[in-house]
Amino acid sequence: MVASRLVKALILAGGAGTRLRPITHTRAKQLVPVANKPILFYGLEAIASAGIKSVGIIVGDTADEIRGAVGDGSEWDVEVTYIPQEAPLGLAHAVRIARDFLGDEDFVMYLGDNLLQQSLEDFVERFEDDRRRASAQTLDGSHPEPPCAQILLKAVPDPQHFGVAELGPDGSVVRLVEKPANPASNLALVGVYLFDSRIHDAVSAIEPSARGELEITDAIGWLVQQGLRVRTEILDGWWIDTGKLTPLLEANSLILETLERRIDGQVDDGSEIEGRVVLEEGAILRRSRVRGPAVIGAGTTVTDSFIGPFSAIGRRCTITGSEVEHAVILDDCSVVEAGRIEDSLLGHHVSVTRTAQRPSATRLMVGDHCSVDLK
Repeated sequence: MVASRLVKALILAGGAGTRLRPITHTRAKQLVPVANKPILFYGLEAIASAGIKSVGIIVGDTADEIRGAVGDGSEWDVEVTYIPQEAPLGLAHAVRIARDFLGDEDFVMYLGDNLLQQSLEDFVERFEDDRRRASAQTLDGSHPEPPCAQILLKAVPDPQHFGVAELGPDGSVVRLVEKPANPASNLALVGVYLFDSRIHDAVSAIEPSARGELEITDAIGWLVQQGLRVRTEILDGWWIDTGKLTPLLEANSLILETLERRIDGQVDDGSEIEGRVVLEEGAILRRSRVRGPAVIGAGTTVTDSFIGPFSAIGRRCTITGSEVEHAVILDDCSVVEAGRIEDSLLGHHVSVTRTAQRPSATRLMVGDHCSVDLK
């Protein structure tokens, strides 16, 4: 019997975020903001918009921070269950430990640091429609094989860096290969998957990979080897894995492009705002210019400065005598007489200033895994 409605979601929010260090030394990568909203919240919004009400969140070392930000899920009209994972042992391992939560329901698995342009609701509906059609008896009395899974794919220029799908003539999956040296296609797996209960047999059957993880590609491959049908959808819009600085800034730019102008803060007569800009309540502009798309958080004061396109300034920041463009600045930062800052990500409580003392020198206090570009 085919389920009539997908009612559960599993969000993975337990990774260490090593590619975004040092920001993620102290914070969950899924809570790094894009356009002043945590990445994880976009996934929760997409899941809620698809009509899913029960959400399990896989959490690791940053569990307390994730719980503090998401709470019980009532902000999105969903019910959240937290599922601890002792170590990041693979996506299939996450499915394995979520067995009690998932039961025998169909579900969507969503990577908490991914952003999609297209609606999740559309993908869910197409999976459900295919399964309903398969459950209906045909004129000759036969029943087509319903899909046991659906994966989302995106054509990419560098498929060797992703899990890659090889498809048959009907668009179903023939083979999946993780980061192949010679890819059979340019179709990379996107971090959104839909499964029925047969995935539980798959994750129980596979063994850890060479890197010691239970790979979801191996689990899906096991389903294919059993003669089961894995359905595919090709993404037309953008997809961003925000795990590195450059994609994070790209995601920030793409989301900022969708902003509608809203000025709730204070703007003095010496300031100018151009284009799609969000100035949150309590933010103050003094003798400054802001050119959108950009967002400036509540309680932030911008004085004698320029905020350029594709900038997201967090809450309670101080920007004085500086230029900021194509940058993400998190809450409680101070940027004073710092010249021009661009293509940058500043973590919480960061202070950037320029001294007038002589002799002139660059003075740095830099932690592990940082990148400093001086000109």
